Amino acid sequence: METKFKPVRIIGTGFYVPEKVLTNFDLEKMVDTSDEWIRTHTGIRERRIAAEEQATSDLATIASQQALNNGRIAVQEIDLIIVATLSPDMLFPSTACLVQKNIGAVNAVAFDLEDACSGFIYGLSIAQQYLQNGTYKTALVIGAEIFSRFLDWQDRNTCVLFGDGAGAVVLKKEVEDGSGILSTYLGADGSGADLLRLPAGGSRLPPSHETINRQLHYLKMNGREVYKFATKSMVETVMKGLSKIGLSTRNIDLLIPHQANIRILECVAQKLGLPMEKVFVNADRYGNTSAASIPISLSEALEQGRIKKNDIVVLVSFGSGITWGATIIKW
Repeated sequence: METKFKPVRIIGTGFYVPEKVLTNFDLEKMVDTSDEWIRTHTGIRERRIAAEEQATSDLATIASQQALNNGRIAVQEIDLIIVATLSPDMLFPSTACLVQKNIGAVNAVAFDLEDACSGFIYGLSIAQQYLQNGTYKTALVIGAEIFSRFLDWQDRNTCVLFGDGAGAVVLKKEVEDGSGILSTYLGADGSGADLLRLPAGGSRLPPSHETINRQLHYLKMNGREVYKFATKSMVETVMKGLSKIGLSTRNIDLLIPHQANIRILECVAQKLGLPMEKVFVNADRYGNTSAASIPISLSEALEQGRIKKNDIVVLVSFGSGITWGATIIKW
């Protein structure tokens, strides 16, 4: 006898971006670039930068509290917390444990997930499996970054791209009505690991005077190759995620991609045959917030009324690793 699983649904969302706004005109005073160059090459006009006293867990905590409030979930109900981040408060303990303490989720297990900009999609998939098999009942999945702390502000090719922020969702199994997470497709290719990396600070190159002098604690990126990979992988990932459940791009009501670069988003939309009206974009205001990008965008899309009951919403990302993933949701 075939068992019919209850669907896993997102029942609450929240996000937080720091108050400080760093515009392209501000960057003109810091590095050899211009507002026109940044806008024409990336579509970004401004980004948010965390205050000096803020850490990633602080941003994640605010986003989580908002998600709990929006989902009308008591914090005691949360029994699983996953934080996707490349910029933890420290190597250990996990940022998830710090969030657990901050919000008072005394009944939750907590761990971090490091999969760069794809981290939130990976986190959703892991939480879905735990809820589906009954190990846990209510999950909090967070994407949070203060990536500005790892940028070389003299490297005009990278420092203009990134911003800080956090987004969170609450997941729960609910009564079957055809909605919820329908499909997930994940992938990775470690042969592209050198395309986007932060070389020092781990066990291979621990912190030292030499690694600091060589500026190895800053993001390193092969922008041209990342662009080519991103456009190709996101299109293929969306198609494979849809095909698993017999859907096509014609069924997409809203595409929420990782906000890496508006040129990438426009290229992906064109290859998928989607008008930009069906693609959610906020990179112009926040830049690339890595693992926080998709949960921030999802929360904003809901606030703006861009998602309605029974809409097919597609989340898709790519990131360092190289990793990629898509989640198909019927709202």
